[in-house]
Amino acid sequence: MIKAILVFNNHGKPRLLKFYQHYSEEQQQQIVRETFQLVSKRDDNVCNFLEGGTLIGGNDYRLIYRHYATLYFIFCVDSSESELGILDLIQVFVETLDRCFENVCELDLIFHVDKVHHILGELVMGGMVLETNMSEILLRIQEQEKLEKQEAGISAAPARAVSAVKSMNLPQQIKDLKLPDLPGLSNLKNAF
Repeated sequence: MIKAILVFNNHGKPRLLKFYQHYSEEQQQQIVRETFQLVSKRDDNVCNFLEGGTLIGGNDYRLIYRHYATLYFIFCVDSSESELGILDLIQVFVETLDRCFENVCELDLIFHVDKVHHILGELVMGGMVLETNMSEILLRIQEQEKLEKQEAGISAAPARAVSAVKSMNLPQQIKDLKLPDLPGLSNLKNAF
């Protein structure tokens, strides 16, 4: 089972944190610091698997990571997960991000955090791998974007209605409105 997914830059700044097990905020920050220290010290030519730190579960847990340009993608998993399968999952995640953002960079993760979480949610839910087929994931994301565009059209309808009412020049139309004289009104004025 996947316990956490961490993405941070070369300086240790978290860009995406997703924990599938409850940790307090202090514990999460300590896990990020400890994980960064473990991973950042390693050479690029060594294995991408290492035993988890003391906070994430010790010997039963593995940190599986890939380093792309300025970002580390780290999956904290228990011993029931396949290391090579998780490496492949990281590759699918990065390639999906790359296709969605057209050459993904660190700024995409910062400014489009909701979309990144949606993509991650298509891959992993509750610590379990849902989908590894990139074309299926991209199809679901395109469907979501289509729904969002439709909802944007619906939510823009009130603004269009207000704009139409403003363009009608209602104050002038009220002034120009000719009301017929009502016969009962003149009798009411004479009564007072």
